[in-house]
Amino acid sequence: MNPTSENRIDRKFRELKARGQKAFVAYITAGDPTPEATPALVWALERAGADIVELGVPFSDPLADGVVNQLSAQRALEAGTTTPRVFEILRAVRAQSQIPIVLYTYFNLVYAYGIERFCLHAHQAGADGVLVLDLPPEESQGESGIGSRLGDGSLRRICLVAPTSPADRIAKIVQKATGFVYYISREGVTGMQEHVATSMGNRINVLRRHTSLPICIGFGISTPEQARTVAQQADGAVIGSVLVNRIAEWGQEKELAQKMEAFARPLAQAIHACGGP
Repeated sequence: MNPTSENRIDRKFRELKARGQKAFVAYITAGDPTPEATPALVWALERAGADIVELGVPFSDPLADGVVNQLSAQRALEAGTTTPRVFEILRAVRAQSQIPIVLYTYFNLVYAYGIERFCLHAHQAGADGVLVLDLPPEESQGESGIGSRLGDGSLRRICLVAPTSPADRIAKIVQKATGFVYYISREGVTGMQEHVATSMGNRINVLRRHTSLPICIGFGISTPEQARTVAQQADGAVIGSVLVNRIAEWGQEKELAQKMEAFARPLAQAIHACGGP
């Protein structure tokens, strides 16, 4: 799919490249600890230096997520966060911010809501992209064609590439991608790790032979040092579980947003200090 117009994601990567910087992509779950708290958390991450925010749409069976993000989704669901409520959260974020936002979701939620309706409402609320974790490229055309459901291509379809994907599979996956490609740094589910994979450089080189899109690496990044290591090898780093874990610890505190801003700033600084591609 060829997008017909630049959106916030495209513009952000273009601006970062011009500044010689890599992207800090921050993940949190919409509605955790409450729907009302999420906009302030997004604004705090932006003040800290986040370039793109992934908002997880809470789901009762998040099969690609580790325990930290599973518990986050559970807290959000218990707080009353439905898919329509996520769109309300997005509209509230847009009242004060133009940061690029990707909705991180599972196909069951999109299908139950209605694919075309989901994409339309996501776009109208202010989303820039959708990452459907469990939708393979073979199923992305026709009735389940997430990225193409809007006539003007306003939503980018972010695609995942696993470290076990062979070259022919990578070519098929990235052919469907727009916005950026999300490379999973290790096998397994999301979650904080003591060490990041050492084989990323070779895998990123393989990816670059198949796509000109920016490549961001995620899964397991939890410290500024790890973020720097990852960002040096790609166009950006995706950091989620360590942020979500802080929300679990600080969720009942009045200073939640301020503490998140202070915690995320060193991560942003480490990534931005890596220099451009």
